[in-house]
Parts: sequence; C-alpha cells; structure tokens
Amino acid sequence: MNKKDELIQQLDHARNTMLPLLTEIEINRQIYPMWTVRELLAHIAGWDDAIIQSLNAHVDGREPGTPAALGLNHYNAETISTREGLDYDHIYREYVKTRELLKETIRNLPEDKLEEPFILPWGNTGTIAQVIEIFSEHEEVEHAGDLKKLIEEHKAK
Repeated sequence: MNKKDELIQQLDHARNTMLPLLTEIEINRQIYPMWTVRELLAHIAGWDDAIIQSLNAHVDGREPGTPAALGLNHYNAETISTREGLDYDHIYREYVKTRELLKETIRNLPEDKLEEPFILPWGNTGTIAQVIEIFSEHEEVEHAGDLKKLIEEHKAK
C-alpha cells in the first residue's frame, strides 16, 4: 500500500468508527457544553476544510492562511458560527463531502509534496502524515469515544 492509500485508510477508519454512532444518538443531544451532534459535525467538517486549504496552498507553493492562528478554541467557535442556521441534514452532508474532498486532495498530491513539511492551519509546520494522524485520532478516539460513552449511558438507563 502506498503512502496516500495509508493516509486515506486512516481517515476512513476514523470516519467508519464515527458514522454508526451517529445513527444511535439523538441529534439534539448535548455532547459538550453548547455543542450538539450538529455542532460536532460542523467542527470536524471545518477542520477538513482547513486542511484542504493548507494542502492546496502547499501544492501551489504559496503561503496558506492560518485560520486557527488565533487559537484552536477560536477556530472551533468560528467553524460552528459560520454554519449557524444550517439544519442537521445540511451539516451532515457537508461532514461527508468535506472528507471526500480531503481524500481527493490527498490522492492528487504530487509525490514530492507528500513528505515535504508545510504550514498547518494553526501556523506550525508539519507533514500531511502528521496532520492526518492528529485528525483521525481526534475524530476516532476523542469524539467517537465521547459519543459511544453517551450512547452507553443512555442504554444503561
């Protein structure tokens, strides 16, 4: 398996952990303070957007914007506020679509850019492998883990 396929497999594994949980939890259930499932999906889609923008700038040889330069919490709040007023179905479709766009962006990366460090959405420098590891783990371990706990608590009642 080549490096691009490995990265895409990581993304798919995280997403395949999350998707079944979304069918088991009430979409209006509060997951975190002021976050329901809708906001959680908006958060993940927003980060996929940010990674896509950074990768595209990297491929084009230009400085990317750093949407999270003001901090992760600020960017998280911004990704949610820009999607305010959108219904759950719209957010869910965006959540699915942005991941597909991210995978397509990875597939289209020139080989020489694959291992080359680039500026990440929060301003640090890293590789695509590092970014994918961070975000796959974040979705799979943290967010899917939190959903799973809430589902188990609900079933135990």
